[in-house]
Amino acid sequence: QVQLLVSGGGSVQAGGSLRLSCAASGSGFGINTMGWYRQAPGEQRELVAIVISGGVTNYADSVKGRFTISRDNAKNTVYLQMNSLKPADTAVYYCNKVPAAWDWGQGTQVIVSS
Repeated sequence: QVQLLVSGGGSVQAGGSLRLSCAASGSGFGINTMGWYRQAPGEQRELVAIVISGGVTNYADSVKGRFTISRDNAKNTVYLQMNSLKPADTAVYYCNKVPAAWDWGQGTQVIVSS
């Protein structure tokens, strides 16, 4: 069973940046499409960015042009660089394969103040 450890969240002002990391233990990371998800208070969890094994990426419209997802298969790690953050980006952020199948873990809180 793969375990996911997410780090890098915090509190920033609007316009700021954060970089999230997700380290996966266990085998199979490199062959899977990975994604960053987020869940805002009272909302459903949503997928905001994906990266396939070869590095091709795709983004939700709400984050396109501001967020960048990347991966390092040698380190079993996926990253999310978040720039020009907005209060609407406030959420708990998780990573998982796409479609999600592993345990979610605790995620990391991102709070963006105006």
